[in-house]
Amino acid sequence: MKAWNAKEGFQEMNRLGKAKRPFLSIISYDKSKILLSPLEAIDSETCEYAFPALSNSNFTLNNDPIPKLTHSPLSKSDFNKAFEIVMHHIRQGDTYLCNLSFEIPLQNTPNLNTIFHKSFAKYKLRYRDEFVCFSPEIFVRISNREIKTYPMKGTIDAKLPDAESQLLSDPKEKAEHYTITDLLRNDLSRIAEEIKVTKFRYIDKISSAQSSLLQSSSEISGICKSNWKEEIGNIMNRLLPAGSISGAPKKKTLEIINKAETHERGYYTGVCCLFDGESLDSFVLIRMITKQNAKYTYKSGGGITSFSNPEKEYQEILQKIYVPVS
Repeated sequence: MKAWNAKEGFQEMNRLGKAKRPFLSIISYDKSKILLSPLEAIDSETCEYAFPALSNSNFTLNNDPIPKLTHSPLSKSDFNKAFEIVMHHIRQGDTYLCNLSFEIPLQNTPNLNTIFHKSFAKYKLRYRDEFVCFSPEIFVRISNREIKTYPMKGTIDAKLPDAESQLLSDPKEKAEHYTITDLLRNDLSRIAEEIKVTKFRYIDKISSAQSSLLQSSSEISGICKSNWKEEIGNIMNRLLPAGSISGAPKKKTLEIINKAETHERGYYTGVCCLFDGESLDSFVLIRMITKQNAKYTYKSGGGITSFSNPEKEYQEILQKIYVPVS
């Protein structure tokens, strides 16, 4: 896959879309880097992807064990320092929801290819031996001019008593989900018409070898212009970074994230897009293992609001360090 800067990468997405030529693009969180290639030019040894409707994976069943992750502790002092920066800005009225993430070193050396093949997720992506992602979160889908987005906010341990009821009634989780749904509805209104929330706070269950989580999502839809295919790059440029991994109001919250976080997100919390010539599917790059200089890290985060309890937020970040299984 070819590496592009933001301007050229989005222009190339427009060009390929106009030509109805299928492509895959991987866009970094800050949009500064784009990996992009027509589908027919992608070597599965270099980039392996699995979307619900299309995959280039050469997966074969084997008896390899399901990968488990062991990680170093997340420093409480580092967490509290970043958390307090965000809470200060919440008290100031600068942000109502801020997605705070951390980079956590892994103690074992997982094989990214094995994790790609053994993990069970709605979307999967492996790029070289640099990162693997197993994401449950749809970003946007466009088909026949209809665009849909699916903000995912709210997480709870599925083993807790009445976990679903707890999640849906929790004031913090409710406020977070209302905020992000409103933000995504506003984002869609920038590139589409007839925006409406078609499903609100439905529950998905995600299982791993260690535990299971419940997460809540909503569905928002709209109608794109008839020439949307030749505007794919422009659409993505206007929608990104994704609201669910930034916050509201987005512009100011991005500044707060830059101040509070001490790691570079890179492709983590960016977006991967697949255009098949007629329709577009995309997902948010969360649940991600990255290899750099022979060291493996797992990046994990969560939304902070005025209702947030630091210990619960700390534990939620650790809960999300897993490889999902069937």
